[in-house]
Amino acid sequence: MTNLIEKKYLIAYFSREGNNYVSGKIVNLPIGNTEVVAKMIQEMTGGDLFRINTVKSYPEDYTETTNVAKKELHNNARPELSRHVENMDSYNVVLLGYPNWWGTIPMPVFTFLEKYDFSGKTIVPFCTHEGSGLGRSEKDIEKLCPKATLLKGLAVHGSRVSAAKKDVADWLNKISMTL
Repeated sequence: MTNLIEKKYLIAYFSREGNNYVSGKIVNLPIGNTEVVAKMIQEMTGGDLFRINTVKSYPEDYTETTNVAKKELHNNARPELSRHVENMDSYNVVLLGYPNWWGTIPMPVFTFLEKYDFSGKTIVPFCTHEGSGLGRSEKDIEKLCPKATLLKGLAVHGSRVSAAKKDVADWLNKISMTL
């Protein structure tokens, strides 16, 4: 008899609703683009959703948020998170979602990745962006989690998230991550 390990998925994501840059203009999003994709992935994989939130909120204004994000990146900041995954050891696959901020993962995602031991886990990145794709985020994740297996990520253009279901499904099938 073969001992098969059942895959247990966690979809951990950082997302920002409200003022966002989409297709060259600032728009008010009721749900952040990354959250939209995370929920699509949850529907397709049956994984557990976990939203990465900070103790201190980012400014309402988009430009102010980008300035804070740039300063955090420059200072290599680790914003404090407001909640934590209680049972991280029970997950062997972590689908990690984030908007591309300044060419990489937002600093709260750095905090998240440094909080847990990802040794032996599979990390599957996905990001939303307005033209910069995954940037250097995969390399940064690999540096932070050298003992994890990193699969090829998916970059979804923010202005197209509502129509991304087929792209998400195709990507999950390609990397064997569907139910």
